[in-house]
Amino acid sequence: AVVSTQSTGGTFDGVVSISVLQWLCNADKVSHNPFKRLRKFFTMLYSSMRQGGRAVFQLYPESPKQMELITEQATRCGFTGGVVVDYPNSTKAKKIFLCLFAGVPVLGAQLPRALGTEGEDTVQYSNERQTGKKRKRGEISKKEWIQNKKQRRRVQGKEVTMDSKYTGRKRKPKF
Repeated sequence: AVVSTQSTGGTFDGVVSISVLQWLCNADKVSHNPFKRLRKFFTMLYSSMRQGGRAVFQLYPESPKQMELITEQATRCGFTGGVVVDYPNSTKAKKIFLCLFAGVPVLGAQLPRALGTEGEDTVQYSNERQTGKKRKRGEISKKEWIQNKKQRRRVQGKEVTMDSKYTGRKRKPKF
């Protein structure tokens, strides 16, 4: 899928592709050659983009070798840029983007910052030991919470056991 805006010269300013590029690497038959497919694709794309135009591809490569093949073919055809990985430490949210510039990038153009990488270089450490849940000041007690819950159920018309002096008390351990 290619979404773009055209400039006055009839060439593309930008190209966006989601989950398409890795399929050019498939070789279902002996006659299929991923090197030629990628070279042809990037050559045609480079010729259809204006100088300094941007192309962003979200892809899911099968291996680092496949990613290296894709980036190598793109740079051979004249593109500059690189790979941006969002949420690199996550297995489900990880997204890989190939961000390319056609020819020399426009002054000030740079790769976007990856998401999910801020503040993950250091680990928060505290010498305090946390044991169980501590109630914050201002929270209601366990007995009040139980009584409020029983009242809500009564308003709903449900059958509720009567309150007693033992309501909300901790039970003694029994064997």
